[in-house]
Amino acid sequence: MPVCQSCNQKWTWKQTVKKSFTLDTAMPCPHCSQKQYVTSRARKRSALLTMIIPFLIFIPFFFDVNIFTALGLYLAAGMGIMLIYPFLVELSSQEEHLW
Repeated sequence: MPVCQSCNQKWTWKQTVKKSFTLDTAMPCPHCSQKQYVTSRARKRSALLTMIIPFLIFIPFFFDVNIFTALGLYLAAGMGIMLIYPFLVELSSQEEHLW
C-alpha cells in the first residue's frame, strides 16, 4: 500500500482506489491533506498491467471460446487489475515526469 511522503501514514486499499479515480494528478493524503503524486515508476507498472486487457481481446480468435466465456475473462481480468493496482502505487511529494 502507498505511504504518504509527508506524514508517513500508510493508505488503506479503499482510500487508494478512491483517490485514484480523480482526474487531477495530485491526490490529497487522507491523513494530512498534503498533495501526493504517483511516481513515474508506479505509473509505468500500472500502464503495463492495463495493457493485458487489449491483448485479451484476441483470445477468441486464437482459441475456441464462446463470447460469454470471453466476457467473463475480460471482467475477471479487469477486477484482478483493480484489486492489484493499490499495491503497485508509490507516492511522492513532487510530481515526476513519466520519462
